[in-house]
Amino acid sequence: MNDIDVNGLTTQAAELVTAYLPKVLLALLFLWVGLRLIKMVVRILGKSMEKKGTDVTLRRFLGNLLGWLLKAMLFISVIQMLGVATTSFVAVLGAAGLAVGLALQGTLSNFAGGVLILLFRPYKVGDLIEAQGVLGNVKEIQLFTTVLLTPENKTAIVPNGAMANGNIINFTAEGRVRVDLTIGISYDSDVRKAREVLLKVMQDQPEVMKDPAPMVAVSNLNDSSVDLAVRPHCDPVHYWDVYFTTLEQGKLALDAAGITIPFPQRDVHIFGDLKKA
Repeated sequence: MNDIDVNGLTTQAAELVTAYLPKVLLALLFLWVGLRLIKMVVRILGKSMEKKGTDVTLRRFLGNLLGWLLKAMLFISVIQMLGVATTSFVAVLGAAGLAVGLALQGTLSNFAGGVLILLFRPYKVGDLIEAQGVLGNVKEIQLFTTVLLTPENKTAIVPNGAMANGNIINFTAEGRVRVDLTIGISYDSDVRKAREVLLKVMQDQPEVMKDPAPMVAVSNLNDSSVDLAVRPHCDPVHYWDVYFTTLEQGKLALDAAGITIPFPQRDVHIFGDLKKA
C-alpha cells in the first residue's frame, strides 16, 4: 500500500514538473531578457533627454517612472505565462491606486505641477520670478515644490500645483529687465534740467544698459509734484543694485542741482473779510 502511495506521489510530481517546468523556465528567461531590455530602454531615454538639455531632475523622474511601468507590465506578463489569472490582480491594483490617489489628491496635484514645470520650463534655477505673491530667485525646482530666495534673503517654498496653475512673471527670460521708478519734482523746478541730471545718474552706472537707452519722461502732473518716470534697463542680476543706486544718487544729484522734491501741499483760499472774522 505504501509502495503504491509513493509511486503515485512520484508520478504526480513528475507530471507537475513536466507540465510546469518548461513554463517556469520560459517565464524566468522572459523575465531576465525583459529586465535587460527595460534597463537598455531607460538608458537610451536618459541619453536622448540629456542631449536635448532636459533638466536632470526630470530625466531621473521620467527614467524611474518608465522603468517602474515597464517592470509592472513585465511582472504581469510573467504571471500570465505561469497560467495565473491576472484579472482580479489588476482589479485589486486599480482599486488600491484609486484609494491612494484620492487620499493624496493635493500631493499628486503638486507632483503633476512639478512635472509640467520641469517639462515646459516656464522658469529655471537662477531666474528672478514673481508668482503666488512671492518675488525671488529660483533656488531649486523639486518635484513637489519650488524654492525661492527673496531679496530679504528669506527662503520661500511654493507648491508646484499652485505654480503650474497660477500666473508667473519671469524677469530673466528676456535677458534684461526694466527698472520702473517714479521721482517727483516741484512745479517750480526745471523739468529739462531734472531730466538731464537723472539721465546722467543712470548713464554713470556700469550696470545700466546702453541699449535700450535709459529714459526719463513726465508721467503725471500731480497736485504737489511733476512726476518723472525713470526707466533704466539692466541685467536681472543687477535689478536691486540699479533700483537703489538710482534712487539714492538721483536724490543727491537733484539736491546738488537745486531741484527740489516737494512734500504734499494744499493751497488754502479764504473768502471774506479777515478783520470781521
